[in-house]
Amino acid sequence: MSGNILIIDDELKLITLLGMILSQENFNVKEASTARSAITMLEQYDFDVVLSDVRLPDVFGIDLVKSIKTKYPHLEIIVMTAFGNITDAVQAMKNGAYDYLVKGDDNEKIIPLVYKALEKVKDNRSKIVQKNTSQKGFNQIIGSSVAILQAKKMAEKVALTDATVLLTGETGTGKEVFANAIHEGSDRKKNNFVAINCSAFSKEILESELFGHKQGAFTGATKDKKGLIEEANGGTLFLDEIGEMPIELQAKLLRVLETREFIKMGETKVSRSDFRLIAATNRNLEDEIKQGNFREDLYFRLNVFEISLPPLRERKEDLKVLAKSFIDIFSHKLHLSSVQVNPEYYKTLEKNDWKGNIRELRNTIERSLILMNDNTLDSESLPHYTDKNTSENDSLSIKSLEKDHIQKVLQYTKGNKAEAARLLEIGIATLYRKLEEYGLR
Repeated sequence: MSGNILIIDDELKLITLLGMILSQENFNVKEASTARSAITMLEQYDFDVVLSDVRLPDVFGIDLVKSIKTKYPHLEIIVMTAFGNITDAVQAMKNGAYDYLVKGDDNEKIIPLVYKALEKVKDNRSKIVQKNTSQKGFNQIIGSSVAILQAKKMAEKVALTDATVLLTGETGTGKEVFANAIHEGSDRKKNNFVAINCSAFSKEILESELFGHKQGAFTGATKDKKGLIEEANGGTLFLDEIGEMPIELQAKLLRVLETREFIKMGETKVSRSDFRLIAATNRNLEDEIKQGNFREDLYFRLNVFEISLPPLRERKEDLKVLAKSFIDIFSHKLHLSSVQVNPEYYKTLEKNDWKGNIRELRNTIERSLILMNDNTLDSESLPHYTDKNTSENDSLSIKSLEKDHIQKVLQYTKGNKAEAARLLEIGIATLYRKLEEYGLR
């Protein structure tokens, strides 16, 4: 088991000795002589275990333990103390330290104790990931930028009402996350949250999905089917990419919004459904109205309360915390432990425009964890964003890099081309074409 260890002590000889002992066990070790420099290191690198003196030149170590555990709850701290200061060590443990060592006398205990602490860290990370992935409501929304906090505040207010909400913004900005949060913050949260992407289906299938159908309504309708409007009764219906809805269906949806009544395909009986509507689009609906692609009366029905979600390039101060969240999620999913993140990794991420927004960042993190070497995320884990790809005479190396990238992803998926295409964000036909082009079939 490898791990990233930070030693904090102002005694140079002790730091050198501990660093040597831990390095021999193949741990990644960094050192700090003050609390201030340690905090800087904690912000730059992803550590697992901290070994800290309880008496530091600039901060009382017991207070530092509490501060570190508050900001980095996954991390475990082993405090080091002189024999006469064991009371301090006990107090540090009350503040969240994992255990303590007595300086000079316990060198043989360091390695077993660090391994035990790493097992605890692994468990901590797993619990945090499970908590993050199971979070509902507004806790799902990550970031502290002004733009995202303003959007979140508006969403929290409208959640308490039954008003129709229109979420606007570029693809990948988190519109479904917001829609789900609004549902969870409403009085309807005990009932269904039903979502559908209007751009994913043909007119006939979308109509069937929304309104439902009776057996025999059309070829292939072998049994009765409930529509999503009916499924959302008492809850929330989320229509993603509503700007893609065929104009014929827009008229039918308008009637449902006005009367809360609908008729299943192949049926004459009127049904009712009490649902709250949240719609989302990456299109400018006013422009679509001018072009005859969207009904103006439906737009006014939808645009009761609009929330515009900012693109990631306008909230880059949130990029690092979003990246860390995805690193934790995918490290757990890929069964990786003690992943080290080089500061240049985040700097490289910040150079990208993120036209695909949070969705693109999420996919990029997953791929870079697959591609990383020596359990370390650095700029080489992000081949598409490194400066070497921008050279005018580098077309051959780009092809070589792409070939290598595809090979690594296929190796990770154990030859599963469908999964490889998903990770590469290309169609399966495109993947086969590239495999043939590079002689990899």
